[in-house]
Amino acid sequence: MGTVTGFMEYSRKENPFRRVKERLSDYEDLHAAQPEGERICQASRCMNCGVPFCQSGFGCPLHNLIPEWNDLLCRGQEREALERLLETAPFPEFTGRVCPALCEKACNLAEEGSVTNRDNELYLIEKGFRKGWITSRIPPVRTGKRVAVAGSGPSGLAAADLLNRLGHHVTVFERADRPGGLMMYGIPNMKLPKDTVERRIALMEQEGIEFRMNTEADPSVTDAFDAAVLCGGARKPRPLNVPHDDAEGVRFAVDFLSETTRTLLAEGSCSLAEGKHVIVVGGGDTGNDCVGTVLRQGCVSVTELEMMPCPPAERTPGNPWPEWPRILRTDYGQAEAAEVQGNDPRIYETTVKRILTGADNRITGAETVHLRRTPEGKMEPVEGTEQTLPCELLLIAAGFVGCDEGTSEHYALQADRRGRIMPEDGSHYLGENLFSAGDMRTGQSLVVRALADGRAAAQEIHRFLTNQR
Repeated sequence: MGTVTGFMEYSRKENPFRRVKERLSDYEDLHAAQPEGERICQASRCMNCGVPFCQSGFGCPLHNLIPEWNDLLCRGQEREALERLLETAPFPEFTGRVCPALCEKACNLAEEGSVTNRDNELYLIEKGFRKGWITSRIPPVRTGKRVAVAGSGPSGLAAADLLNRLGHHVTVFERADRPGGLMMYGIPNMKLPKDTVERRIALMEQEGIEFRMNTEADPSVTDAFDAAVLCGGARKPRPLNVPHDDAEGVRFAVDFLSETTRTLLAEGSCSLAEGKHVIVVGGGDTGNDCVGTVLRQGCVSVTELEMMPCPPAERTPGNPWPEWPRILRTDYGQAEAAEVQGNDPRIYETTVKRILTGADNRITGAETVHLRRTPEGKMEPVEGTEQTLPCELLLIAAGFVGCDEGTSEHYALQADRRGRIMPEDGSHYLGENLFSAGDMRTGQSLVVRALADGRAAAQEIHRFLTNQR
């Protein structure tokens, strides 16, 4: 514990957002940097608790050694702090940007004053790259075993990284033209810059991992390997199932975000939402990303529909610390919309009842309806609350219902009722030489949980290949 009274001497200071007007003019990083000395002050606030909930099941899924590397950072031993962080965190440059920081919500300093672990880890990894501390680590000995990884999202990259470090020859198969999965094509550039993903991929290639793009993994490909792990994600989006949901201008959110990123990577200007009234169906992270993206494209207005009631401003008795707080949050896209439009874009307990179209089957508006919860806990429409909103672009960000049927059909796998490819015993082993990991196995979740599951799958595959099962 570098400074015994650090948590009393210094207040919590997160990396500040750039001004809304400035950041809406580009797709660059949302945040501005702080002076390097600020990180030492923030790290000194970590109390080195006897019971560090930040590492527990309530906190970091990777079980990062947070008090240890915060202590080293506070003492100015930045390289040693980075080494301690990398003991458990494969890609801090990703989690330092997109993780909701479960560890901070479980911090003993409580939410308002919790240690800025996410900003601290991002500082360490980025300084490591700048200083040349991050170099390729090629395993000194190879086992001769070959492993196929199907999917290059967070779980696939985490599994590939650890399997390679354990000495196996790893080949990653990706159906898209670039590796990264949803980190490349689902999360906008201002939230996770794509050069950050490309930098990590290049490092992994230097370490001996092979990436094959535009390739669909199936048994004809993976059977030639000693083991294969399916990390295809929960890619099947939840549809609206309302009249005219196939109209021109109705898009699934990830398809829209992917097209935007592809255009930007091609150094083009994406204007899918320019001059349009936009409705986003879904109030989660993806919905918020859509709000921020259409604002950058010059939409006339954006409305975000959330079918559930507005969360409380503070914890309720049934949601005690250190559980994740189920409270109202305003993310960057919603804050941007509020400043541009003068009001919060979210409308709660509301969904789309019907899509209105013109003669060319192009969307012209949406009829919404208010919802209420039944005694059984279901949300049902309230007759007489219909309202028509103008809309030329409707983005469906209502979550995912499991992995796509193609993967399960290729490998003759039966998904459970939630669309997951998860063995009954809760392991990653599907039989013969086949494993699953990430959202495909657990259902839609967080990047950090996918990283942890990919690493867990890699350990299980290693035991399988070395006859330790």
